[in-house]
Amino acid sequence: MRPSYREPHPVTGTGVAVGALVAFAWLLLFGLVGSGVAGYVWWTLLAGGLAWVAAAVLVRHGDRGVATGVTIVTAGGWSIAAAIVATRWAQTGNWPLW
Repeated sequence: MRPSYREPHPVTGTGVAVGALVAFAWLLLFGLVGSGVAGYVWWTLLAGGLAWVAAAVLVRHGDRGVATGVTIVTAGGWSIAAAIVATRWAQTGNWPLW
């Protein structure tokens, strides 16, 4: 008989959904702290960076499904922040982050 390897923390839909919900709440709370476009974007970048550090730890030592949900939502949150910066920059002609 050949040995079989069993995944200790298999990726499940529930884990991905939990990670996505937690990351959404995390980014929302940090985004609400900032005032104006620049504040929102800087807080979102900080929250996303911390979320990706947590996801890296989860990939190595925890549930990879939760880490997947966190990274997907964080990438979406960063995309929204980038779209807001681009829109404001196009409207005013001034770079909004300084």
